[in-house]
Amino acid sequence: MAVKYFSLVRKGSLGQKPSKRYPILVVLALTMISSIYICLFPLNQKGFKISPNAMRVEVMEEPYGYLSVPPFEFPRAHYPKPTTYSRNECECIPVRYFAIITMQRSGSGWFETLLNSHINISSNGEIFSVRERRSNMSTITETLDKVYNLDWYSSASKNECTGAVGFKWMLNQGLMQNQEDIVEYFKRRGISSVFLFRRNLLRRWVSLLANSHDRDAKQLNGTHKAHVHSRHEAEVLARFKPVIDVETLIPDMMQAAKWSSDILRSFLGTRHIVLYYEDLVRNRTKMMDILTFLKMPPRKLTSRHVKIHTRPLSDHIENWDVVARALNGTQYENFIHSDYRRK
Repeated sequence: MAVKYFSLVRKGSLGQKPSKRYPILVVLALTMISSIYICLFPLNQKGFKISPNAMRVEVMEEPYGYLSVPPFEFPRAHYPKPTTYSRNECECIPVRYFAIITMQRSGSGWFETLLNSHINISSNGEIFSVRERRSNMSTITETLDKVYNLDWYSSASKNECTGAVGFKWMLNQGLMQNQEDIVEYFKRRGISSVFLFRRNLLRRWVSLLANSHDRDAKQLNGTHKAHVHSRHEAEVLARFKPVIDVETLIPDMMQAAKWSSDILRSFLGTRHIVLYYEDLVRNRTKMMDILTFLKMPPRKLTSRHVKIHTRPLSDHIENWDVVARALNGTQYENFIHSDYRRK
């Protein structure tokens, strides 16, 4: 007797026609098609915000068009499955991986707070400031895997759906020593590099010396603060004027410039963007470049950080005349005259 497959109606054992029903295979197929449709053709939303007290998703006002990932973006669009929680409504939202590669006192603290003010971006700070995490490539890989799997908890963790996750990596925190292996990891995992440098290495040096002094002096009510959130605190820290050793100044700046060029050369084969602190200070609209780079929807970014050294360098260096004479006629002479002017 011939068997008719996918028949929706059959006679019952008593010759009566039972009520119509869908075979389980058809139901499973429809469920699978619905899931694929939801992931591939999501609603136009700018971002998702999950209420911590209720399982619901609020639609942000602008379109969140990047959810439909074009084929060329597949290697950099990830769908992590954290082991510590479930992404639930967010599981169909692609996550971009990034790392801010920089040096101390290059504006990265301020820059990272701007990124973290975006509803869909989580940047987890200097995770490799802890020596044990960078002791060898195995511990580095283990730490990176945890961050990019969204299993790293920090103050940057969001209740909203994460669309980009990363951290801040200083050149002297295991990065220079393991360049080749780290580049290979970045290429394999589709991680984007955000290079943030400072053009004026003399201003960076003043900031380094002042920050080092405050670690011991603790000028703000006996507390050391690398970053401040009020003009009063900034003025207190700016009162200290370092005496700069001109014998080591140029070699130190040359070393910083060499590290920057070396790391850029190593990461040329990765997807990357190069930003300069001075450009961001002068023109805040340049922050939109990084949002475009990370495929994040445009949004106003804010930070509570207050700049400490705002006056001309002659007001911030105790032996200014000696420093100026040492740099005159060198490749660093322009550092003496450069200033910040916001557009």
